[in-house]
Amino acid sequence: MQLYLGLVLYGASMALLVRSGLGVMPWDVLHQGLARQIGWSMGAVTIAVGALVLLAWIPLRERPGLGTVSNVLVIGLVLDAVLAVLEAPSSLAARIAFAVAGVVLNAVATAAYVGVQLGPGPRDGLMTGLVRRTGRSVRLVRTSIEVAVVATGWLLGGTLGVATVVYALAIGPLVQVLLPPLTVSPAARPTPPAGGPAPRG
Repeated sequence: MQLYLGLVLYGASMALLVRSGLGVMPWDVLHQGLARQIGWSMGAVTIAVGALVLLAWIPLRERPGLGTVSNVLVIGLVLDAVLAVLEAPSSLAARIAFAVAGVVLNAVATAAYVGVQLGPGPRDGLMTGLVRRTGRSVRLVRTSIEVAVVATGWLLGGTLGVATVVYALAIGPLVQVLLPPLTVSPAARPTPPAGGPAPRG
């Protein structure tokens, strides 16, 4: 339940940032730019990019989990659903509120789905796989990936704004604070009855 609630909140947080018009998350600059170029919904592009990134796991020998596959599908579907009913605010104060709410909600969502330890998202797995294969630092690999996707997305017409910068600076500290209380210990998960099959996933 925590996994899927986190993924739903993640999609909703993305929609809040899109509707703020003040900038979106780094990967969403790419998603938004691609959506504008090819005429797909942003949610459909998010799913397609997630699937393509997941294919890049194969040479990196990363292993997806339930959370990984669910991340690819659920977030994009929720993003499109929320964008369909959420209108962009007209006042600057409301736009700022949308941006702040999007960043905070995204931190809660990230801590929730990461905390269940059922597999990283495709983009996080790409980062960890490259770190393991190249021997480079997490900071260097993550920064390189995000600079590349932001630059590409911006050139394609994605929204790069102040909220993008705020997100980049705030998301790490926020998740660090929220992750401990939302982390589910393997010992706390239900165990099968004696002689029964182990739970799948």
